[in-house]
Parts: sequence; C-alpha cells; structure tokens
Amino acid sequence: MWIQVRTMDGKETHRVDSLSKLTKVDELRLKIMELFKVEPERQRLFYRGKQMEDGHTIFDYNVGLNDIVQLLVRQKMPPVDVVKSKDKEAELSDSDSGCGSTQSESDKSSTHGEVEGQTAGTSAQTNTPELIDPGFGFYKINELVDARDLNMGAWFEAQIVNVTKTTKLPKEEAAEAEPAEEDILYHVKYEDYPENGVIELLAKDVRPRARTVYQWHQLEPGMVVMVNYNPDDRKERGYWYDAEIQKKRETRSAREIYAKIILGDAGDSLNDCRIMFLTEIYKIEEPGSLSETPTGSESPLKRSNGPECKYCKDDPKKNCRWCNCHICGIKQDPDKQLLCDECDMAYHTYCLNPPLTSIPEDEDWYCPGCRNDASEVVLAGEKLKESKKKAKMASASSSSQRDWGKGMACVGRTKQCTIVPSNHYGPIPGIPVGSLWKFRVQVSESGVHRPHVAGIHGRSNDGAYSLVLAGGYEDDVDDGNEFTYTGSGGRDLSGNKRTAEQSCDQTLTHMNRALALNCNVPVNDKNGAEAKHWKEGKPVRVVRSCKGRKHSKYCPEEGNRYDGIYKVVKYWPDKGKSGFLVWRYLLKRDDDEPAPWTRDGKERIKKLALTMQYPAGYQKEKENKNEAEEAAAAAAAAAATPSKAKRKRKSQGSESTKTSPAKTPKKIKVEVYKLSQEQKALIKNDKPNKKLWDEAMESLSLGPKFLNKVEEVFLCICCQEVVYQPITTECQHNVCRECLQRSFRAEVYTCPACRHDLGKNYSMTVNKCLQDILNQFFPGYSNGR
Repeated sequence: MWIQVRTMDGKETHRVDSLSKLTKVDELRLKIMELFKVEPERQRLFYRGKQMEDGHTIFDYNVGLNDIVQLLVRQKMPPVDVVKSKDKEAELSDSDSGCGSTQSESDKSSTHGEVEGQTAGTSAQTNTPELIDPGFGFYKINELVDARDLNMGAWFEAQIVNVTKTTKLPKEEAAEAEPAEEDILYHVKYEDYPENGVIELLAKDVRPRARTVYQWHQLEPGMVVMVNYNPDDRKERGYWYDAEIQKKRETRSAREIYAKIILGDAGDSLNDCRIMFLTEIYKIEEPGSLSETPTGSESPLKRSNGPECKYCKDDPKKNCRWCNCHICGIKQDPDKQLLCDECDMAYHTYCLNPPLTSIPEDEDWYCPGCRNDASEVVLAGEKLKESKKKAKMASASSSSQRDWGKGMACVGRTKQCTIVPSNHYGPIPGIPVGSLWKFRVQVSESGVHRPHVAGIHGRSNDGAYSLVLAGGYEDDVDDGNEFTYTGSGGRDLSGNKRTAEQSCDQTLTHMNRALALNCNVPVNDKNGAEAKHWKEGKPVRVVRSCKGRKHSKYCPEEGNRYDGIYKVVKYWPDKGKSGFLVWRYLLKRDDDEPAPWTRDGKERIKKLALTMQYPAGYQKEKENKNEAEEAAAAAAAAAATPSKAKRKRKSQGSESTKTSPAKTPKKIKVEVYKLSQEQKALIKNDKPNKKLWDEAMESLSLGPKFLNKVEEVFLCICCQEVVYQPITTECQHNVCRECLQRSFRAEVYTCPACRHDLGKNYSMTVNKCLQDILNQFFPGYSNGR
C-alpha cells in the first residue's frame, strides 16, 4: 500500500510506497527522511489529530490506502552557552537596543510560551536548574545523568546534587592537587525514587544521560547498547541494562535481537536474552561526548521503566488490591495504610473490622488473615482443629467413599527412564523377567510400559513397544506362553469414566494399528493377516497385572510383573461377546529367560532376589498407619470392657515373654552378573577409567543392580544422564561432549565436576572404549540423546 505525507504548510507532498499495515512508525520516518531530507528525530507526524509515536504500527492509527499524514518539522536549536540569568537578561536587552526595536512584556511572554511549547515535545523537563562547575570531574552539579544501581546493575535517570573528593591526602595538599577520577564522589538523586535520598557513587557508576535512539539499520552484533529488559518476564517492561548484541534476525513479518545482559560491574550476565522493545535501544554516552552541547541544557526524552505493580500497571485511575488497600483497593490516604508484617499487604485503618482510629504503637502488625486466633490454638491433648483453607475445599463436604486406587492411577512420575528412548523395542537393560512393582506408575518409571493407564504403548506409524494384560476385556484368553489380546476402543468413556461396556465396533487405527505393525506381514485393515515367520516380527514387552487374576491364573496375586518378550503371530476382526466388532491378536512368547510361573522362572527369581518394589516411603507410611489403627482399636476395646482388656493385654505380654525371638530369614545369595568376553575386553581397554570400573565391578554380586551402579558411576554431571560421546578429562571425570562444548561456548574452560582448568584449546577426544561398553550395557540409549 501507499500513503501521502504532506508538510504542515502544504508546500511539499510526497507519496510513500512499499508500506504494509505492520509498518512501524520509526520505519516510516526513515522513508520520509529519504524524501524530505529531514532527520527522524526532527519529524513530528500527525494523522487525524493524533501524534504518531515510535513503536506503534500504522495499523494502530488506522491509516488507510492513500491517506494523508501531516509532517511538522522541528526547528534545530542552536547551541547556546549556559550563562547566569542576570547576564542573559542584560544580553537580551543589549541585543534589543542594538536592533533599534523593542518588545513588550506580553510579546516576550508569548515568545517564551512558544519556545516552551516546542521544547516540551523533545524534553521531559522545561525548567532545568543552573549548572555549577565544581572545578574537577566530568560532571557538574545539577547535571542530568544515568546512575547505576549497585545491587541490580540497572541504570536509572538521576541528577547530580554535589561533587566531592575522596582523596586521603592532607587538607592542604588535597586543595592544591588535581584529584583523579576514581577519587571523586558524585552525590546523585534518582528522579523516580526520591525516597532513596542522595546516593554516593564513583565515576564508573555515573555517565551522561542517554539521548540517542538507534534505528534498526544501525544495530549490529557486537555493539554494546542500553536496552529495557525484565529478567523475570521478558515480555513485560523492566529496567534499563547494558547489553551486548549477540544475534540480529529479520524476516518478512518479524524482527528479533538477542543480547547478553550485563548485570553490573562484577561480570555477571544473562545470555541469549530476547529484546522486546526494539525501538527503544539507546546509545551509551561516554563522559565528555556531549561537550559540544552543554550537557543538561536540554533534558532528553524520559525513559519508561517497568511498572511497580504488575496487576494495575501503575494506573492511578484503576483500583488495585495488590499495591494499595487489600480490602477496598482505592488509591488514597497512603498515610492511613498499615502494612502487614506477614503478607506485606496494605490495609486502610478505616477498612479494618473493627476500624482503627490511630496507627498501632506495636512494632509488628498483622492483618486479620495472618493474625493467630487465640480461640483456635490447640492445647495439649486436644484434637487438631481443621484449618480454614481445608474447610473451604470441596472434599471437606464430600460424602464419597470411593478409593480411586489409592490415588496412584493419576500420580505424576518422580523419575523417568533415560537409559533407553521412549520408542525402544525389546527388554530394558537391568530389568530381568519376573520384576515386580506395586503400582503402574512404577512400571512407567522403569521404562517397561510408559503409560500410566493405557494398555498399549506405541505409535500408529511405527509399532507397539509394550502392553499390559489387566483383564479389561471379556474376550481376552491367557494361556501363559501365548494369549489372545483384544484391541482398544469401542467403549464410551465420556463423563470421566474409567471403564464401560462395549458400545460400538473397534477400528484398526491408533494403538490397534500400532500392534498390527508388529506382525511380520503387511497391514490389512479389513480381514487381518497372519505371519509365516512370526519370530521375525517386532518384539513387545508384556506386563501382567494382578487385576487380570480373575480371568487368568498366570497373572500375579499382587502388583504388576514383567513377563518378557512376545511376538504377534496374527490378528483378525471378530464379533465379541458384547455383539460388537473387536480386533483380536494372538501373541506368543519369544524370550530366552524362563517364564516367571515356571519352576525355572521361580528359581531364577530367587537367585536374583526379585521382590515387590514399593514407592519410596510407602512401606513405612503403611506401618505407621497400621500401628495407629491397632492403637485406636485397642483404645476402643479398653473403653468398652476395661477389666477384660487389661487381663487380655497382660496375658498377651506374658506369652510374648515366654516365646523365643523370631529367627532372622536366611539371606539368599544373588546370582552374580555375568560379563561377556567382549565386555571384559572393552572394560580392560578403558584404562583412563580403571578406578571407576574397579568401583563398579564390586557390584557384580548384586546381579541386575550392577547396571544401576554403572549408570551411577558414569553419570554426566551436567545433564544427569549416562554420558553420551564421553570426554574423559585429564582429571579423571567423564562428561558428554555436547555438554562440554556448551560449557566452552559460555567461555567456561574448566571441568564441570572439579573446576580443573582444561584450557581454551582443549582437545575434546571421545573415549571410544567407554562409548562401546556403554552401548553394550544400555543398547539404544544414544537414540534419545
């Protein structure tokens, strides 16, 4: 699209082409500069009575095709030396008399008003106090500067109120000697924070007020500029920091700048920070750079900082219960507001119930919500009262007695399997057949079957990785070494139902198709198919749940058990017992380890000492609960029949003293983890890690838990996973190559584990022996990295 730009006097009009609705006003100024030869800082643009500001698009002002934008050119202000007011008046009177003409007081005032109106558009203050030269230093008293906050590292607009010396020379010598810049103290006062009083700063923390805004085409990587950034929320306005531009990117619809935010003088920084306010990037003024123009004679544009209150954005017309009275939210009577020492909320004295007539004399004051109620204090022996917060919850008035599986169905994982990727086929290293877990979430954490509730884990374009037999479908038939499995779907689970009757036909899509892909035959979604060489199909890990015990004797009596690898022999559509079409799959066991229900399998479970695995702290919590229930039952029995209960307890005690202490169960010797000849050779060749392998080899007697020890010993300190493409440092630590490269890119050239200096030119050579042996122990773990 195009628009027309016309000067205020109507003498000059130009057409501006190649615009879009998203064109920024500052981009429009550059095009106007080419046509009118007027610098962007001297352009005042008006459209339908509104002055157009940088940072907005022409769409924000509803500028349409061929519309006219008016241009008012600011006059160049000639540099004028700062003189005292009396000398200025005398100079003006002399010039008037020299010209042979006089000017009335009213004309003077009107002229003064015009000048003031013109400067108001470019400056934040019109009445600048007189500058006083202290005789040393770069800055004068009353000069406008940027001052750094020593805690945050951000720069704030300030004014110098005094300049003093810090030299420790005797008074006579100090008066004669010219002080160095580091021996000068600048007493500054922040403009927006007068409550902070006067702050003393050194020269390195003070600089001339920033007044030059960079245009987009002037910004280049490597430049150090001043930007507005919010470390807590980068999309919100924050404070002003120095930043080094790292990347500059421009597309058809967006512009991006990433910079390193410099936090103070100590060298702290934030890397790869995206700068949101691209039209407010200021040039950093150096001391003495504005010597040509008297510094402070014209104050620059006022910069915007982030709002103190993120809720009301510091809007004085908007009530806010967060930055003002927490009850009424009205922004008035700050002298009658009390601040709670617990929650830091403000309260008007007259908004409290009952209202206060005066400010309390106590040093600490607490609001009604934070103050302890004496009537709710629990005395010794009393029952704990229900908290106010819990009393408002829906569960406080609920009459439901449903158990919901003890809350473990939808609980979140506390850890995740990282030694193999989520799409891994075959067994999980370190988890033998017969492993038992109390809850499904533990099976998910181990990586054997990752979904918490779903029966099949797979992808419709890849295949199925694992499934659970839980007796959910009446058509399932389990014969141990082979079973018929019913696909998923065909049930209405709306209304947050966990199970339901079959209500429609199943289709060979989603997880049903994924399981069909494991069969060694092309997919047939109409009639199904049967594999001639079924053992060549993709492996499926099978877990049997105790929920299927009512249909199958091969399911465990408690918890969930890993039963090994099965293959899909065939699949076909069939009419189920419900009368609807279901997809059925025949799977046969194909695993070298014996099945856990066989005699050999049970012996192997004993040799490996495989027992039920519980979540951390579960058994202790259960024991405490049982003890509490027994104590409550005993107390109830004692209240009912005191004498009889006492006699019973006495007799129980006497019997317990007569019986001999229970014998401790005999420890079962766990089968030693067996290493292949290739694995032993690789371990022997990894000489830089001999000490670590010696430590790991001590755990061979723990059986499958040996792999847990290897995972612990060769854990990367950076990503907290088994090292991939390991770099064995000269200080005998192992780090992923990618992690070490990331550390070097951040200009940190030390070992992440012990901070040993590796040097900037350190050669990152991958320890191939260690990589090969880790691939043997954890096959496929590198696929997820």
